[in-house]
Order: sequence, then structure tokens, then C-alpha cells
Amino acid sequence: MKKIVLSISVLLGVLMANLSQAATQVAVFSGGCFWGVDAVYKHVKGVTEVVSGYAGGEANTAHYEMVSEGNTGHAESVRVSFDPARVTYAQLLQVFFSVAHDPTQLNRQGPDSGSQYRSAIFYTTPEQQQQAQNAIQTLTAKHVYTSPIVTQVAPLKQFYAAEARHQNYLALHLTQPYIVFNDLPKLAQLKKQFPALYQ
Repeated sequence: MKKIVLSISVLLGVLMANLSQAATQVAVFSGGCFWGVDAVYKHVKGVTEVVSGYAGGEANTAHYEMVSEGNTGHAESVRVSFDPARVTYAQLLQVFFSVAHDPTQLNRQGPDSGSQYRSAIFYTTPEQQQQAQNAIQTLTAKHVYTSPIVTQVAPLKQFYAAEARHQNYLALHLTQPYIVFNDLPKLAQLKKQFPALYQ
């Protein structure tokens, strides 16, 4: 009897783990240097993992030194895994457009310029594509920004994780001037604008 109970317990554990993995969804955002965008989403409740990397180009050019030249087609990006029961894709889009970056800057963010710093949403499903396009249309119709939104909405072909030194960068370099001036203010805005989402 103990073996049966143990077997059922193990089976339930496996099923729950599989359900949890199946429930997790993925979003990919590009909004300038990935250090700050990564940090913003790491502080959103319901986000289970954030990985800095590259999207938009090919595998053989998915290296920081090459991407930094600005001609690989890649954008510095973050892959956000999230639990849609705790945070919706629409909420992630709100954070993207209002806190993570400035969607009106073409091929630049703050002190960084080049197509590798472009504003982009790489969708993984038709639903994500529709929600992203609807968000842009709504923000435009409401004149939230004085300049046009230049965010690219494109299908995700592949995401390539960045080098280890770029992962979790803000948390490991809190006093670096670039982080202090460009990225810590984003976390402050996240906490101010979305207190219920902040963690």
C-alpha cells in the first residue's frame, strides 16, 4: 500500500511539474541595452526567468562583439518566461512601453545608438502579435507620446542567449555609472507606476 501511495505521490508531482511548465509562456522584448530591460522584468511578479540575448539575426553573428557593430540584424533582447495566471502579456506590454524603454526613439536608447538598440517586440504567437499591435494603436490614438512609436513588431525566428557576463548584469554592478544613471531609474519607475506588479 505504501508503494502505491508513493507511486501516486510521485506521479502527481511529475504531472504538476509538467502542468507548470506548460502554463509558462515566453515573450521577447528589445528596448536598448539589455541590462536595464532584463532588470526591469526580473522585478515583475509572475515572471519566472529573464535571459539577456539577441534576436533578429542569425546564429553565426549572435556574439556581443559582432552585434555591437550594428550590422548583424540582431537587437539586444530579453527573453521573458512568465506565468500568465500571475501576470498577463498585456501587463508585460504596459511595462515595456512605459518603463523599460522609450518606444519613440529610433535605433537608439539613451546614450546607445545603432539598430542593435532598436525598439522591438518579437512575438511568439498570433495572439501576442495582435496584442502588441493593438497596444501601439491604442497608445497612438490616445497621444500618450508626442512623437510616433517606432517599435518593430516581428515574428521571433530564434533567440540566442548572450554571454554569461551580460546575464543579471544590473544586480551584479549596482554602482556602475551606466547602471546608476540609465537603469536604476527604470526600477524606480516600475515600483512607482506598477506597485502591485513590483517584486
